[in-house]
Amino acid sequence: MESLLLEKMGLLSNKISRDDLKPGDHIYSWRNAIYSHHGIYIGDEKVIHFTRGGGLETGTGTFLDNIIVSSIPNHGGDNPCPNCGKQSSLGGGVISSCLDCFLSGGDLYLFHYSISPAIFMTKLRGGTCTTATSDPSDEVISRAKLLLSRNGFGEYHALENNCEDFAIYCKTSFVVGKSYVLGRSGQANSVSAAACVARMLSPWASNAIRLFSDIGIRSDAIKLPVESLLARES
Repeated sequence: MESLLLEKMGLLSNKISRDDLKPGDHIYSWRNAIYSHHGIYIGDEKVIHFTRGGGLETGTGTFLDNIIVSSIPNHGGDNPCPNCGKQSSLGGGVISSCLDCFLSGGDLYLFHYSISPAIFMTKLRGGTCTTATSDPSDEVISRAKLLLSRNGFGEYHALENNCEDFAIYCKTSFVVGKSYVLGRSGQANSVSAAACVARMLSPWASNAIRLFSDIGIRSDAIKLPVESLLARES
């Protein structure tokens, strides 16, 4: 009963049904115990998301290279998806997939915005919420579609420029200073937090690291119009 109540409050899970999806939602699906893939739902069973490309999301220079799985959509079976084709052959970047291929057999979760710091500190996993406020859905979708048309989110890096960073940018237009080693995303910040736990620091300290690295808290986070982002990437 208690765990069910916590889940309804979003403390243990942000799982939702397809019927609850709205265009402009930031969604994700867990690929394994530590990695989730993120994207922007634009309606009509379509998701725009950022991926490294065919193969593994390697290149972090950490143990994650051995365990982070591919973010390429997977229809399942031997036949290409009738809606998306064979996306495993794509070279990566910003792509559009049907919802089934995006989920790759996983469950559907909703990333939460405007979370209070107190609730943020109760989250057991990074990469599920932010204290930042989302922009209106029409702006979110427009941003995602423009980045898709220009494939304009730079080179994928699992820690510094990943699928969660892309979705958060589409939702908020926030970017952060290049002086930080960590990426914008909660998943990337969780790597640092996990290292602290490994050094025998408390779980509270781990969550505090994630909180103060959150895009909604960081003092170096600025709003950057998508046109300016594209100009910078070109």
